[in-house]
Amino acid sequence: MKTIVLTGGGTAGHVTPHLALLPHLLKAGYQIHYIGTEKGMERGLMESRPGVTYHQVKTGKLRRYFSWQNLTDPFRVIAGAFQSYKILGNIKPDIVFSKGGFVAVPVVAAAFLRGIPVLAHESDLSPGLANRISARFAGRVATAFPECAQMIGEKGIHTGLPIREALFEGDRHRGLQLAGFKGSKPVLLVMGGSQGAKAINDALRGALGALLPRMDILHLCGKRHLDPAFEGTPGYFQAEFLGEGLADALAASDLVLSRAGATAIFEFQALKKPMLLVPYPKGASRGDQIENANSLAARGLAHVLPQEAMAPDTLARALNDLMADAGRLRGALASAPPADGREAVLRLIEEMAGGAR
Repeated sequence: MKTIVLTGGGTAGHVTPHLALLPHLLKAGYQIHYIGTEKGMERGLMESRPGVTYHQVKTGKLRRYFSWQNLTDPFRVIAGAFQSYKILGNIKPDIVFSKGGFVAVPVVAAAFLRGIPVLAHESDLSPGLANRISARFAGRVATAFPECAQMIGEKGIHTGLPIREALFEGDRHRGLQLAGFKGSKPVLLVMGGSQGAKAINDALRGALGALLPRMDILHLCGKRHLDPAFEGTPGYFQAEFLGEGLADALAASDLVLSRAGATAIFEFQALKKPMLLVPYPKGASRGDQIENANSLAARGLAHVLPQEAMAPDTLARALNDLMADAGRLRGALASAPPADGREAVLRLIEEMAGGAR
């Protein structure tokens, strides 16, 4: 029986690809361990999963800006590496699969020191700082974007992104029932990422008067972003987030308005959903979402609206343009290379684990 250690955290995008792989790894007979942080999002998503043993380690954030925590966090990373080294020595895994994020760096470094094969995966068009460091210790780096594999060089291999099988099993009727829609108008699904997106929420609610005559809107606005003033508005349904109901909401949707996080856009691409992307602006991130969105737009797979150009009127126009172009977008999405990288990543894991020890 083979053993695999999964790691990655900080955002849901660093964890959901693991969830896509879990059923297949369990079916293949792997013993599965997960190394994450004590309080990170990954613990809540992974600790209670059947067949997964969770281990927590210390970690520090890798910042590109000044902070007093930059003086202490390197010591936390070093402590996490020592903890990871000990955990890996006890588990003796055949392979480590890393999805990036701050917690992955000490785990990947410890695996390298232990002589354990490491497969890293990068979701964005350009590798983040954690994965740029991890790539030095990894045997291979799988990528969701072909451009990223080229940037990484000989270790890079384009696989696509592992996507949860459950997302393909949604039911349109259940999704319409969830939102209280009749299905007589196109349905717009609005998602702002795991934390929600205030800029999108505000602009969308300001545009409801212009949009609701033409479409119904299922708005996932993020935790603590519900607005009681809009409760009961015909054709508008709001929720903080959806768990198991997300697949049904996706099945019911004809159009999508979203941030441009890699996991989300590859899920939409796999489901062939015409999308309007509003990436996080450069000042609020390293610019990865702008790169992701522009890549899809350049290939004719999405529309893009920069946040600095977004207001209720411009958002309404952009969504009307998306609806008018929906047929062409669906055709382009159907013709694009497969977005789901589950099989390709699983083959790499099996190949690299088979060569362990």
